Amino acid sequence: MANYVVGISGGSGAPYTKRVIEGLVQAGHDAKLVITDAGRRVFEIELGISLTGNPASDTTTLNESLDLGSGAGSVELFEQRNVAATIASGSYECAGMVVLPCSMGTLARIAAGVSSNLLERAADVAIKERRTLILVPRETPLSLIHLRNMTAVTEAGAIVMPAMPGFYHHPEKVQDLVDMIAGRVLDKLGVDSTLLRRWRGVEN
Repeated sequence: MANYVVGISGGSGAPYTKRVIEGLVQAGHDAKLVITDAGRRVFEIELGISLTGNPASDTTTLNESLDLGSGAGSVELFEQRNVAATIASGSYECAGMVVLPCSMGTLARIAAGVSSNLLERAADVAIKERRTLILVPRETPLSLIHLRNMTAVTEAGAIVMPAMPGFYHHPEKVQDLVDMIAGRVLDKLGVDSTLLRRWRGVEN
């Protein structure tokens, strides 16, 4: 069992976030969540999950709203302004972090090392401690500013993984596309899941 940080900022992609959190808990890991105000709004619009910004009640809401199955892991949510939280320190034991969705504003602040909230501080910690940090933007088209910020975080050691599902596995429904991206994220975090269908090649 390990601790993983999940940062949730603005930008479309809440269904991906939901599946990653479920995958972590079902695999027996603890998901430490920090969600921005814009992220809460996206959760409400895309998933119908209303979060208040209160960590205790929001943790309860997520435990009731997500399909956590019988996984041995847990969900804990931190208030975005609580820079004294455990995940703000490099001494906290953490196996990796993902920011999903990652808005372009959040990406820019991480690239510049500007920690204006707990999410950005946790990402800064992941970079300085040389831990796995995955940023999942969902934006199109991309400006030169966006591309330069992606280059900067990549050079600092982060992994930029845009939410770009493929079609070679012949998806039959939207959930198949969601699972593909969530499975790739979990795989990069080193977490086993049933969501990822690996390419096995095609016989000539």
